[in-house]
Amino acid sequence: MMSKFEELTELKERAEALPPEATEAIAELTLRITQLEESIGKENATAWDQVQLSRHENRPYTLDFIERLFTSFRPIHGDRRFADDTAIVGGMALLEDQPVMVIGQQKGRNTKERIYRNYGMAKPEGYRKAVRLMQIAEKFNRPILTFIDTPGAYPGTGAEARGQAEAIAHNLRTMAELQVPIVATVLGEGGSGGALALSLADRILMLRHSIYSVISPESCSAILWKDQAHTQQAAHALRLTAPDLEHFKVVDEVVPEPPEGAHSDWDAAAALVKESLLRNLGELQVQSAQQRLRGRSEKFRRIGEFVE
Repeated sequence: MMSKFEELTELKERAEALPPEATEAIAELTLRITQLEESIGKENATAWDQVQLSRHENRPYTLDFIERLFTSFRPIHGDRRFADDTAIVGGMALLEDQPVMVIGQQKGRNTKERIYRNYGMAKPEGYRKAVRLMQIAEKFNRPILTFIDTPGAYPGTGAEARGQAEAIAHNLRTMAELQVPIVATVLGEGGSGGALALSLADRILMLRHSIYSVISPESCSAILWKDQAHTQQAAHALRLTAPDLEHFKVVDEVVPEPPEGAHSDWDAAAALVKESLLRNLGELQVQSAQQRLRGRSEKFRRIGEFVE
């Protein structure tokens, strides 16, 4: 389901062809976006507000961060099995003159780009491309930096026929065994197995107004209440905000955003992410490969603690 920001963009793009009553819908969505932006950083901001902010139409995506964080980025295409999945981008790059491998999910800003990027929802060939890039990084001893921003893995019949579940499982197994440092950063939406496939890392960072969850609030509402009327309640129950997930030790660090949100200042947002990446990467690189593997295993085994 599209967010209010995406709905507004679609309406603006088609404004000339829309009937007069559409003006009211545009005005209503514009007002809601203004209210959401005013709620940023306030105590009364709800989990659903955070969901909407994570989907903001002007929020920087993976390629926007790559442009600002890295130099000499050289994209690598294809899984060498079926096709190149444009929902996942990746390649060699330099972070402060240090060679790294960058992999991330990429959305689109207008209708044409969204269709081209499949709304950031990868197919099996996308995850297999990611594994291929990770294996290249392992071969050349380059740290891996992943960027998560997806509603989830693509659920189409073609993707299922080509082994979507197996591809995600292969990613998880591969990342669990890699000896090079891995740092994952949730930029916007971190949805379901599609996000997890790139986030089995030594460190998981999360932008303050991003979300990370096993399921979207809309899908959760549809499954539990059989309708879309309980999305706000589902968002609250899922505990999908950055502070919640840091509290539960699912993510390691919450990266602050500019005062009005990452969508208001891409350069400032990138600078904050860069500082966090360099610090966490530096801490991981002084560890041995065995220490990282042991820590990675213990990290994910700790997730899911409960009290009887």
